Amino acid sequence: MYKIKSTEQMKEIMGTYFRSLESGSRKVAWCTSVGPAELLRAFGFEVYFPENHGALLGTTRTAMDYIPEAVKCGYSGHVCSYTTADIGAFLKNETPLQKHYGLKGVPAPDILAYNTNQCREVEDWFTFYADYFNCPIVGVQPPRHLDEVSQDEVDLVVEQFKKMIPVCEKVSGQKFDIDRFRETVRLSKEATLLWQQVLRTASAANPPLSFFDGTIHMGPIVVLRGTQVARDYYAALLKELEENVRNGLGVLPEVRTRIFWDGMPIWGRLRMLSDLFAENHAAVVASTYCSSWIFDQFDEHDPWDSTARAYTEIFINRSEKAKMRMLADWFREYHIDGIVYHDSKTCFNNSNAKFGMPQRLQALTGVPALVIEGDLCDMRFFSDGQSITKIETFLEQLEASKIYN
Repeated sequence: MYKIKSTEQMKEIMGTYFRSLESGSRKVAWCTSVGPAELLRAFGFEVYFPENHGALLGTTRTAMDYIPEAVKCGYSGHVCSYTTADIGAFLKNETPLQKHYGLKGVPAPDILAYNTNQCREVEDWFTFYADYFNCPIVGVQPPRHLDEVSQDEVDLVVEQFKKMIPVCEKVSGQKFDIDRFRETVRLSKEATLLWQQVLRTASAANPPLSFFDGTIHMGPIVVLRGTQVARDYYAALLKELEENVRNGLGVLPEVRTRIFWDGMPIWGRLRMLSDLFAENHAAVVASTYCSSWIFDQFDEHDPWDSTARAYTEIFINRSEKAKMRMLADWFREYHIDGIVYHDSKTCFNNSNAKFGMPQRLQALTGVPALVIEGDLCDMRFFSDGQSITKIETFLEQLEASKIYN
């Protein structure tokens, strides 16, 4: 059975990261997953990511134990299930971090920092904790749904980033150091470019990495951006995957169809879906989700403009026209035969099948599309039977089309 050997190293890295949050050696900043981690690390904060915790609640299939707790407090069961699962778990003082890493609980924040480039819900989510812990909260609210990101938009985001500095100085007890900020941006840039190369290995005829593998190996690029640890890990992972490509080793013995996954993972069904595609000789080789942590605009020589532009240009923050251009480019790069859109019921912002995009993009590229309904954590919105039938039928149609063409 094909295995990625670096997985063990990644598990050790993630364990060390989580345990460091409880060491008490540094103050803790909570940050959204595509938020200003580089700036926070420049002040010496340990950085914790509640969205990563939400994904952990999904993968451990414990989210459904906690979502009702948040609903009792007035949170709708139709808003982000990361938010409701995370808040519910906090209210019950339970977390998978206790079982898996020996933590007492999630680390208490000294400051919270968000970026609404992915959704406005993160501000409401973080405000709950700012009120509970009575600690400062800072945020960035970039323009959204842009065809192109102009210098005006970049300047606006830079101004918002800089307004965070006095609050971070007060909480951390450290003066802002532009050279330290440049260094974290440099390390983030090197790690993110290596992550991009890791993902691109899946363009090989026999891909050494699937979307499902990517959701696991993306851990360090999410929680350890701006560190040497993340940079070194992706250098090692890339070396292994490139060697596998040279040796003809890949995720499947035979690849009949190549699939693109759009939208959030269905965390509670990753294994089932991975096995389902594999059994049907389909390699899910690329995704919008894993590509969300490619910030190729980072430049330590221009840290303010480059980080503002990178965090504003991400896929989820763009217009449907811009998204279609990006998807069409990915289809060509990864030789895509079909795309599966995950219409996530509590993640409206990361669901791209609501306004006719699948039909328009198919007319533009000729790549057939399938839409499945589900959710990132709330499994009440996902039907195993219906989804399996839809996916198997779609893959059969793709194979038949390739044979007869």
